[in-house]
Amino acid sequence: MSQGTTYAVPPFDPYAKPARPVPQPGQPITDWGLAIDAPLRLDDPDAYTWDEQADMVVVGLGGAGIAAALQGLEEGLSVVAVDQYDGGGSSAANGGVYYAGGGTSIQKEAGIEDTPERMFTYLKAEAGDVVSDETLRDFCETSPATLDWLRGHGAPFQASYHPEKTSYPPIDKFLYHPDSTLSAPFRDITPPAARGHRVHFRNGNKPWGVGAGMYNKLREAALAKGMVFHPTAEARQLALDGTGRVIGVRVLRFADAATQAKYSKLMAKGAAWMSMLPGTFPGSRVTMKVGYRYLAKARALEGKGRVSVWIRARKGVVLSAGGFICNPAMVRHFAPEYAPGLPNGTLGDNGSGIMLGVTAGGKTALMERVSAWRFLNPPKAWGQAMLVDGKGARFVNETWYGARIGDEMVERHDGRGYIILDQKLFKKALRDAFGHGVLGFQRDITIVNCLFAATRGKTPEDLARKMGFDPATFAATLDAYNRTARGEGKDPFYKTAEEMIALDQGPYYAIDASVDARMFPIACMTVGGLAVDEATGAVQGVDGGAVPGLYAAGRNAVGLCSNLYVSGLSYSDCIYSGRRAARAMAAT
Repeated sequence: MSQGTTYAVPPFDPYAKPARPVPQPGQPITDWGLAIDAPLRLDDPDAYTWDEQADMVVVGLGGAGIAAALQGLEEGLSVVAVDQYDGGGSSAANGGVYYAGGGTSIQKEAGIEDTPERMFTYLKAEAGDVVSDETLRDFCETSPATLDWLRGHGAPFQASYHPEKTSYPPIDKFLYHPDSTLSAPFRDITPPAARGHRVHFRNGNKPWGVGAGMYNKLREAALAKGMVFHPTAEARQLALDGTGRVIGVRVLRFADAATQAKYSKLMAKGAAWMSMLPGTFPGSRVTMKVGYRYLAKARALEGKGRVSVWIRARKGVVLSAGGFICNPAMVRHFAPEYAPGLPNGTLGDNGSGIMLGVTAGGKTALMERVSAWRFLNPPKAWGQAMLVDGKGARFVNETWYGARIGDEMVERHDGRGYIILDQKLFKKALRDAFGHGVLGFQRDITIVNCLFAATRGKTPEDLARKMGFDPATFAATLDAYNRTARGEGKDPFYKTAEEMIALDQGPYYAIDASVDARMFPIACMTVGGLAVDEATGAVQGVDGGAVPGLYAAGRNAVGLCSNLYVSGLSYSDCIYSGRRAARAMAAT
């Protein structure tokens, strides 16, 4: 390891936090604004009147759902998919980054050297033991072929390479480093390799909604192969046979086309407002609230004109309806320390898919885990500065990937974080905001926080007093940072002198980057869900073994990114876990 120590990255056991109460199996769930009925039990399923039947029923047609559907069709299964809204979910709404490596066709075209072993070594440092080494190796070894599968179905990727650290690449670059591989100690653990494959798709100049460029192609392919899709169909209840096997699902659908069209229009307006500004941009809380108002109007329609439809699943049900970050009451229950953060998701991320699984006896895990993203670069100057906690002490390498910084800040430093700048770095940050490749939202966040949200102190002592830092702690932190920046010492967080600039020219500034920062919201997404068999995606039961006929994928399930997230890992986990469930179902 670098710097003569075996300490690599902050140790963290994702299972260390006490689990919060989950509803009991077999009971209806009305907590947190949900309305999920207890399972229907049928001793003679053949005698029941089903409205529709298929081998596989997919609940939630986002990234994981479409991957399951398309793979299932390729395996010869008939597929019916339902979605509470119009499909796509967070996979279509995201920035279109897909994490892949091990020597993908795009990496090779760009001249990037990578191997499955290098990819495994890096991800092991991030994922820890949240999945087995066998599962993580399989993900890495199959990554090149998976990307080719996506490309074969029309998903557009491009090999223009961006070599520098950034939270999101310039609009004309499509392969970049979406993680901490360029930062120490990770670059010493294994050679860096660009694994962020951004979809070659434009949503204007916005860095969101780009994921639709891949999702839409996969949905087109699935529809062409015979997938039946029912939008605006809300899953409310599972059906079990006499042995406890999941054999179907009840959905609520609009009886007339006019009401459904009005509902979809309201939902589209809500989604447009919720995605109007990136989650880290000041003002995004307001647009999110407007989006929720449209959601409320749509909800009012749900009480009128919907009918129950029972769909039989001859082989099984795949739950792939997203996480629960857009259910504030549920976040407050399971992960209250993240409640002040800004939800990074879509309206379907309400936890209903997870709780459907709970009613059938499914076991949950890591419901307390949330990925909070505190990106500091760009502007580059913020990454060259230092980030301190509420006492005035540093706690991370400021060049690390945003989810690792956010995890350190919220989990172990009371959600407090403050970017410390001196006069020259403050001015440099404003210049960096207009640098080549900096996107509009990255520029605007910098300007707003520098000009309107920075606390100014004439001296370090003055700044410490205004911020409430412990004076001795802050003084020692600043002194150690400056000595390292001048090449007089080694940084305990692995920054090199070249990555630091001494903070020695007053006045001094502090920018609030805490979990509840008013002008610098921190985007959050839930990463816990149903526990699954890693070989099949079968939902694990609270009483041991699997819940027969029930599978979970994407953010309905614990997966690769349920410890520490890096950009694109959830999207790739959706594809990996969705296809896994379909293969397992076809094999039964």
